Amino acid sequence: MIKARITHNQNQIVEFIITGHADAGEYGQDIVCAAVSVLSISTVNGLQEVAKITPEVVSDDENGGYLQVKIPLITDNNKYLEVNAILQTFENGLLDVTTNYSNYIQTEIID
Repeated sequence: MIKARITHNQNQIVEFIITGHADAGEYGQDIVCAAVSVLSISTVNGLQEVAKITPEVVSDDENGGYLQVKIPLITDNNKYLEVNAILQTFENGLLDVTTNYSNYIQTEIID
């Protein structure tokens, strides 16, 4: 099962951690794993390429699937809006996957 934890601080996502594997299908055919992978990789890429920030990223695919992304403190209001839009879109997408495939993924929101 995939376990995701999204941590908020003052209405801003400051970190997310994703662990495990969905095991919803054969390797290469697991749509839950694919959905979570696309959401998380697109989010990191969006933060780097669109918002031009450098999140702290730690990953380990080989030992159980692990991704931790920490967001740096954003002081510029325009940059904050960009970063928040990207992260909120990620959270909404992950919650949609969780709603539709709750046997394979759990998502915890920490405020």
